[in-house]
Amino acid sequence: MKTYYLLLIFAMLILQSCGVKQSVQMSGNPLFEGWYADPEGIILNDEYWIFPTYSDKYEKQIFMDAFSSTDLVNWTKHERIIDNKAVKWVWRAMWAPAIVKKDDKYFLFFGGNDIQNDNEYGGIGVSVADRPEGPYQDYLGRPLIDKIYNRAQPIDQFVFQDKDGSYYMYYGGWGRCNVVKLKDDFTGLLPFEDGTYYREVTPENYTEGPFMFIRDGKYYFMWSEGGWGGPDYSVAYAIADNPFGPFKRIGKILQQDPEIGTGAGHHSVIHEPKSDKYYIIYHRRPLTETDGNHRVTCIDEMTFDKHGYINPVKITFEGVKSNPLK
Repeated sequence: MKTYYLLLIFAMLILQSCGVKQSVQMSGNPLFEGWYADPEGIILNDEYWIFPTYSDKYEKQIFMDAFSSTDLVNWTKHERIIDNKAVKWVWRAMWAPAIVKKDDKYFLFFGGNDIQNDNEYGGIGVSVADRPEGPYQDYLGRPLIDKIYNRAQPIDQFVFQDKDGSYYMYYGGWGRCNVVKLKDDFTGLLPFEDGTYYREVTPENYTEGPFMFIRDGKYYFMWSEGGWGGPDYSVAYAIADNPFGPFKRIGKILQQDPEIGTGAGHHSVIHEPKSDKYYIIYHRRPLTETDGNHRVTCIDEMTFDKHGYINPVKITFEGVKSNPLK
């Protein structure tokens, strides 16, 4: 028996010396089962988290699930982290979560009711929990933004913390994007230097789904283009020197692949600082699917050229390699 184990070890050493590689774990796409869209990806407490919209008819979108992973490959589902029993003013279209950790609390922002005018009740709400998996409770008992300003529908919010600690929220549908400054406790808005509260920052071809991050001192502003239910839904971006722009469109970096999937858009970005990798988390529609609500959450690596521009992302079935945070 001892001779057998010695031979086994010797064979393994020979294989390694010959350049035979062990199989690498890949995330695969979609990342997890189910119809999920508008994914917000973030690192919280040494774990990867994704907070998506449950994709179905508007009247059935009255709750949200979340997913966590330590390595991008194995995901745990956290069911109904929030629903309209906790947020009683929402009766449909609970959309596009945005998550912020602050002072040992977790604040989940969301759109509710898909309001079409100022006479309908709904808009952008805030919830709070002690853990990222919830349960979340209504923080304000009302929407944070419940009216239409600068022709931007109050949906698709993204909360961004600037280098000075200030919190800004970018939001907007109907081809218009606003930025507002949030109070530190997220109970309301602060005015800008000119006394206004809603500043329009709409870039060329903007539809919805804004996202912002800082890299090498530059502000990367990203958004979705095209119609959410069509094959040409996609993601473009701009680079600016400050959080207010102007945001001059550079180009499209995420779009459909007729051999893999269509409608690739409404994304977020995770920067994993240990290995300095950037991941784009997005939804897309399977090739054979005709139901507009059939959207699945996927991930692929996002890279930059030597000038800091984002390289076009190739959407894949393989996804990304395992990348444990510890």
